[in-house]
This record gives sequence, structure tokens and C-alpha cells, in this order.
Amino acid sequence: MRLLLLILVIGCMFGILILGSNSASKKEISNFKQSVAAQVQLHPLMIESLRKGQYPGSDIVIEETLSPGSNYKRYIVSYLSEGLKIYALLTVPNGQPPEGGWPVIIFNHGYIPPAEYRTTERYVAYTDAFSRNGYVLLRPDYRGHGSSEGNPSGAYGSNDYVIDVLNATSSIKKYPGVNPNKIGMWGHSLGGFLTLRNMVIGKDIKAGVIWAGVTGSYPDILNNWRRRSSTPPPGIPIGARRWREVLTEQFGTPEQNPIFWDSISANSYLGNISGPLQLHHGTLDASVPPEFSQKLEEQMKPLGKSVELYIYQGDDHNLTNSFGIAMDRSVEFFDKYLKRGN
Repeated sequence: MRLLLLILVIGCMFGILILGSNSASKKEISNFKQSVAAQVQLHPLMIESLRKGQYPGSDIVIEETLSPGSNYKRYIVSYLSEGLKIYALLTVPNGQPPEGGWPVIIFNHGYIPPAEYRTTERYVAYTDAFSRNGYVLLRPDYRGHGSSEGNPSGAYGSNDYVIDVLNATSSIKKYPGVNPNKIGMWGHSLGGFLTLRNMVIGKDIKAGVIWAGVTGSYPDILNNWRRRSSTPPPGIPIGARRWREVLTEQFGTPEQNPIFWDSISANSYLGNISGPLQLHHGTLDASVPPEFSQKLEEQMKPLGKSVELYIYQGDDHNLTNSFGIAMDRSVEFFDKYLKRGN
């Protein structure tokens, strides 16, 4: 709230300076503007702030060779993100890469209690569907998950996981045999939130698929999404659990300060999204409201952006009953934009 008041006071001062003094020189006004800019800095969560960041990634290091899949190799690998060693699952198709290199899918998993997370567990059928269809797949663990260094700070009040995925993208672009211009991104739930943000921050992701994603704007997340249980998820620091309270105390509510809340929402930057989106959501999703996906589609279309939405009647957060058709649609979508280049 202090920063909100500071902005209002500075705005009033600037108005007085302009209206109340005809003798104010251009130099004085310029100096005043520079002073304001120094005091009102970009908040780290702002999309513009993230766009100014550097996400160089690193070379990917193979830490362990796993048993192979049906037609692909599997590894536990690591890369660097803000100096932290982040682990990931990497799969690579057998055989020679096609001309230009293998297309890539960055796979962003949903919320799993960090203390319970294991690189090779859960989402096995999901990753296999992409891996056996001719894609290099990289599934980052995020900091504080499994063996990854750092603290699990949560996704919504911190940039940490977003930055880990941005660095994963930069890292896989350096891996031998991949096509750095043919990278897609898949995300589930929390991973959908990370996918959408990555696609408005940079231009590397040429197509995105989101299942049951937390894709509402921050005002929607704040006002229209509460978890079923009041018990905080295990393994998340107390400060990260209070992001709603922390941000509203500092900046006011979305109704009081819409400019700030829009500035941290990926939905406000869909005009710059890096590629087409395919969205999937079940009507009986008890974790994330399907309205998030429906509204995102409504926001994309007037901007002339390519978007597909599939709603699955009676299905749950994991699309348990529709997994086969949803996965077929996802693979076909990536094939269209990463293999055939349409």
C-alpha cells in the first residue's frame, strides 16, 4: 500500500509542478521524472520487468542414464538457473535427428508437494506420449523440488519457477541435435501458469498446450480461485503462502490499483504471445475452474491470436476419462506447428 500512496503523491506533485509553475524548465521537469523513476521501480512480478531479465541457462549435464523408453533414451540431467543446480528429466529419440534437429517440448508439471517430488515419478504416460513421437523432451523439476537446489517459493508470488523454465529453454537450445527454432511448451495446472507467462515474456516458444491451467489474470486468481482445503500445501515457505495478503497490503486490491495487477498478469500481454495455444479443461475440475481456460480463449480471439479450446464434459483436473483423445490432440497440435511449420 505504501508504494501505491507514493505513486499517487508523486502524481499530484507532478501535476502541481506542471500547472502551478509556468516557469518550470524542461530540465527541471526531466530531473523530476528521473527522480520519480528512481523511486517507482518495476516490481519483479511485472511482465516488463521479466522481459528485461537475462536467462542464459547453461550446458546440460547428464547426471544419470535411465532405462530407455520404447524408442527413446532417458536421462536425469541438470542445468543452472540463477546459479542453482536444477535437475530435470531429458528424453531423446533414437536415431539420427531430422534436418535442422529434433523439435523440443518443455514439459511443465503441476503442483506436487516439493518434499514428495521425484524426477522420474508421475506424469509418466504424459511424457511418454511426446517422447515416443519424435520429440526431445525436457521436464524441469523447479528449484526446491527433488534434488534441485534452492527453496520451493511457490509460483504465484515469486518468479523463481518461471525463471527456472526460462533457463531450461535457453539450456535445451544449446543441446546437440535439437532445433532451437522448434520449441513447444506443455503445462498442467501450475505448469499452465508457467507456460503462459513464458510465452509472453520471450519468443522462443512456438506453440503451447495447457491442460487445466491456472491461466486467469491475477485479479481472477485473487478473487475467483481458492483451493478446496484451507490447509496450506506442504513444503511451501510461509511467506510464499501469503502472496495474496502481501501484494494487496503493498499495492491495494485490483479494484483500487488495476494498473499494477494488470502489469503482473500475462493476460494483459496476449498481443505479444509467442505462438498459438491449445487449451484443455474438464467441467468437473475441482482444483482449477474451467472458466479460466474459457476466458483465456475469449481474450485471445479478438487479438487475432490462434487458440483452440477443448472442454471435456464430466472430466476432472487430470482429464482422467479423456486422456487418450486429449493427448492425441496435443501431439497433433505440436506436430502441426513444430514439425510441419504451419
